[in-house]
Amino acid sequence: MVFLILAAQYEKWTLPFSVITAIPFAAFGAILMVLLRGMENNIYFQISLLVLTGLAAKNAILIVEFAVQLRKTGLNRRDAAIEAARLRFRPIVMTSMAFILGCLPLALSTGAGAASRQSIGTGVVGGMLAATFIATFFVPMFYRVIDRIGSHEHDILGSHEKPEKNA
Repeated sequence: MVFLILAAQYEKWTLPFSVITAIPFAAFGAILMVLLRGMENNIYFQISLLVLTGLAAKNAILIVEFAVQLRKTGLNRRDAAIEAARLRFRPIVMTSMAFILGCLPLALSTGAGAASRQSIGTGVVGGMLAATFIATFFVPMFYRVIDRIGSHEHDILGSHEKPEKNA
C-alpha cells in the first residue's frame, strides 16, 4: 500500500524503490545490535523491525522528495541528490537522535517484563542508528541510479510511439 501511495505521489513507478532501499540498512542495524547484546529473535524484536520499516522509509522520503523538487527546478540528478542529502541531513539526524534517545530506556530497562522492552528497544535503537548514519549516505545514490533507470525506461517507451503524419 505504501509503495502505491509513493508511486502516486512521485507519479513514477520507479522512485518508490529508492525509498525502500533504506529498509535493509535499518534491519541490518537492528539484527546486529540484537546479536551483539546476545538476545534472541522473538515477537517483540519483530515488532521493532516493523517500526523501523516506517521510520527508515520516513527518512528516505525526506531525501527523495526534496531531490524530486530540486530536479523540477532544473538541477541534474547528481546535484539534486547531493543537495537534498545535504539540506535534509540535519533534520533527519535531529529527529532520529531524539527518537533513539527516547528508546534508550526501553533498551536498558530492568525489572518485571524487561525482556520484551529490551527486545523492542535494542532493535529500534540499533536499526535507527544504522538507518540514520548509513542509509542517509546511500539513499541519494540509489535515488540517482533509480531515477536514471526510470527516465531511460520512459525514453524507451516513448520511442515506440508511432510518429504523427503531417496532413
